[in-house]
Amino acid sequence: MGRDKILILTDDYAEDLELLYPYYRMIEAGYNVVMASDAGGRGLKGKNGVPYKSDVSWDDISGSEFVGLLIPGGWAPDKLRRNDKVKAIVREMNEDGKPIGIICHAGWVTISAGIMKGRTATSTPAIRDDMENAGCKWVNEEVVVDGNLISSRAPMDLPAYMKAFIQVLEG
Repeated sequence: MGRDKILILTDDYAEDLELLYPYYRMIEAGYNVVMASDAGGRGLKGKNGVPYKSDVSWDDISGSEFVGLLIPGGWAPDKLRRNDKVKAIVREMNEDGKPIGIICHAGWVTISAGIMKGRTATSTPAIRDDMENAGCKWVNEEVVVDGNLISSRAPMDLPAYMKAFIQVLEG
């Protein structure tokens, strides 16, 4: 099913809507979507209790396998940003110019990967200081596209976020 592969990096306590809306939207658009966490096949639970399951371990993949990356918000990014393999995948995909979608707290992951300096982006206002301290120009808009980086604030922005992500992905 699908053509190219989209990677979603996640863990327990991702914001349910910010994970599942993009997941199903990308399948609807004809992409294979792969969810990666610390262990393939692991049962995970969203921030609001929705269960889901990872497909693979992030230790077993490379950014070169995918045409785009989505990182949901919630509390999962706090764990993701501490993992060296996750940061390496984010850096690799950024260096290759592949679309990277971040929403809500997902900016923490791109900050820790070191790719935010000189970028313009948005996020939940709760991490505005973190974004700015990483050298990012933070703006309060529903979606911001800066090259290959697509960012949004919260679940209410999901339609605009996914529309922009797909536009960047499909050129």
